[in-house]
Amino acid sequence: MAKRQFTIDTGKEQIPVEGQVHRNVAVKYLMKRRRSLLMTKNPEKVEKLWTELPKKIKIIGKQLTREYKVNWERVGTQDYEGSRFVFTLDDLGEKTTKK
Repeated sequence: MAKRQFTIDTGKEQIPVEGQVHRNVAVKYLMKRRRSLLMTKNPEKVEKLWTELPKKIKIIGKQLTREYKVNWERVGTQDYEGSRFVFTLDDLGEKTTKK
């Protein structure tokens, strides 16, 4: 499957990216945000980054726009217990992109 152009809309910024499917693009972006939290050693900066994590995210393709609600947890209670900053995605549906 070829890579396609998408735009990630977090409400604060729009980021052009390439990917294959809407959900995978969202997961890849959120994993980068999570990684920046895990690698930061300064507790004040971690708190600032934590409060700025997106709660809703839109992945805009050429024909469809999918919206996801992101549920962040500080300490994992699902799959990998003990993992810090885990998230789950709830699909809020799709809309047809109009030109």
